[in-house]
Amino acid sequence: MVGSRRARRPAALLAAVALVALGAACGTVDPPVNPPNYVALGDSYTAGPLILPQSLDPLGCLRSGRNYPHLVAPATGMELRDVSCSGATTDDMTEPQGVTPGPNAPQFDALDASTAIVTLGIGGNDIGFSGIIEDCVAVLPFGSPCTDLYTGGGHDVLAARIAATAPKVAAVLDGIRDRAPNARVFVVGYPAILPEDGHGCWPVLPLAWDDIDYLRGVEKALNAMLAATAAAHGAEYVDTYTPSIGHDACRAPGTRWVEPIVPLTDAAPVHPNAAGEQGMADVVEARMQQAGVL
Repeated sequence: MVGSRRARRPAALLAAVALVALGAACGTVDPPVNPPNYVALGDSYTAGPLILPQSLDPLGCLRSGRNYPHLVAPATGMELRDVSCSGATTDDMTEPQGVTPGPNAPQFDALDASTAIVTLGIGGNDIGFSGIIEDCVAVLPFGSPCTDLYTGGGHDVLAARIAATAPKVAAVLDGIRDRAPNARVFVVGYPAILPEDGHGCWPVLPLAWDDIDYLRGVEKALNAMLAATAAAHGAEYVDTYTPSIGHDACRAPGTRWVEPIVPLTDAAPVHPNAAGEQGMADVVEARMQQAGVL
């Protein structure tokens, strides 16, 4: 019996060595690497509501196949993961968004270690974009009812909302970095809705003449916050406002990038039309080239 156990030991030892060697060899095999991808996060100014064709995934996001992410994606040579959704706020980056039918999954679900480029267009709904438009529609163009509403008592409600949104955007940028550490991140600002000077174009855009300066300032302040937050969190800011001056909602069809309250082409009210999404795409692509990612 003693001799029998000795005879078996070399075979057992060889088997153990073989298993160790196999395990070591397997440990040197790198896991499969996914190709780089481009993830588009954002709200309706990214999604392109009512610009045909519209995605069915989900339909409630009103996401266009001709929005700026789809127009920029070919230049990147990467798979596009466009999860932008109309009505999105910063909360919808990490939580499901209730759209009909839906929901839209948390937008951050599209991010991973293989994400190489991220564009982010967010913040307008955090300050209440739709509600501002509804509150500021004026039956007559006289006075400044919107300014009076939002700055009564010496407190600027919309300035406070913009300030309160800054840390939310900062948290979104930090969350992107955690989930996509290799990505270059581009924060895309909002294009000009109102003319750069003058009193607007009531009733095409039914805002009182004396409210235009205030509302123009609100959009500029929102964009300035986005630019500062991007810089503080290692992201690139894309200024779509300056190139869109002269293409505001008061311009003629064919010139404007943003439709007025009654759109005359495929677009949602007071949102970019196809020309606007193309204009934004051109600016985003140029900024990416400047940053050396294209």
